[in-house]
Amino acid sequence: MEPGKDLTVGEPAKVLRRFCLPLFGSVIFQQMYNLADSFVAGKYIDEHALAAVGNSYEITLIFIAFAFGSGIGTSVVTARLFGAKQYAKMKTAVSTAVIAIAAVCAVLMMLGLPLNRPLLRLIHTPENIFADSAAYLMIYILSLPFVFLYNAANGIFSAIGDSRTPFRFLAASSTANVAMDILFVRYFHMGVPGTAWATLLCQGVSCILSLCFLLHRLRAFQTPNRPPLFSFSLLRQIAVIAIPSILQQSFISVGNIVIQRVINDFGSGVVAGYSAAVKLNNLVITSLTTIGNGVSNFTAQNLGACKRERVPAGHMAACKMVWCMMIPFMLLYFYAGEYLVRFFLDAP
Repeated sequence: MEPGKDLTVGEPAKVLRRFCLPLFGSVIFQQMYNLADSFVAGKYIDEHALAAVGNSYEITLIFIAFAFGSGIGTSVVTARLFGAKQYAKMKTAVSTAVIAIAAVCAVLMMLGLPLNRPLLRLIHTPENIFADSAAYLMIYILSLPFVFLYNAANGIFSAIGDSRTPFRFLAASSTANVAMDILFVRYFHMGVPGTAWATLLCQGVSCILSLCFLLHRLRAFQTPNRPPLFSFSLLRQIAVIAIPSILQQSFISVGNIVIQRVINDFGSGVVAGYSAAVKLNNLVITSLTTIGNGVSNFTAQNLGACKRERVPAGHMAACKMVWCMMIPFMLLYFYAGEYLVRFFLDAP
């Protein structure tokens, strides 16, 4: 097996389509984690359980913004070094990113665990769903190491042109998550916390397998000397890309939290309906983000290989992919929106 796929050769549009297709599949399965939690909570418990999961979800998006942004910074820098065939420096970038991401994750966990309940109070969480929301959010915060490290591994795989390996791990783990959600809630009667524990376990397995496979893949890149584990210069390069992405997504998350606070004042029934709509909306947003990530890695590899002439063609191909993706989503949501919401609730 080749250690990585070179995105600097071949017809740009065709290369980008083949690269982005598994990424899009990964997004679908990534969304299945929370979609499964919401589906099982709404169908096998009640609408209050769905409201509790959805209410906590808006806060988790801030943590996801840090994990996702860090992954983007890691991916772009790694892709550029891979394209330039600077494998020793690439390995240093990977280890530097993992160390930095672990530190950021630790800080967020230390802040998140004690601020769990105050944050839920801040957004006016209804009393009848407060306990379940707090339990779900606490368990999610405990899973942050898996979330952060998986996003880092996924970004590195994408950087070396391999979008299929993380897709396979994610497909298996998210499918298992659906089964474990049902097992924990319907048969073990663990309620809303059961959905969170099921997600934590499946994400943990997916993260560990991804990291093990990534280490094996990186060993295939031969270097004359053992590269250093950390570089402040590479950390700055990663941060320059990661921080704007984190801030952009954090601002959006804060806006969603403000909206959630207003929605919460209408009671758990309205919260449940809003939560179902948000899940569908996020599916579209993350699908578009995936194309952006794909073209970012394509661009970074080609810039690293000094093949700037390929970048505009990749950008045009990405724009066409966006339109091809958005039109079906628009038609589906416009004409079948009520039926899609009924997937989560019996009475939207």
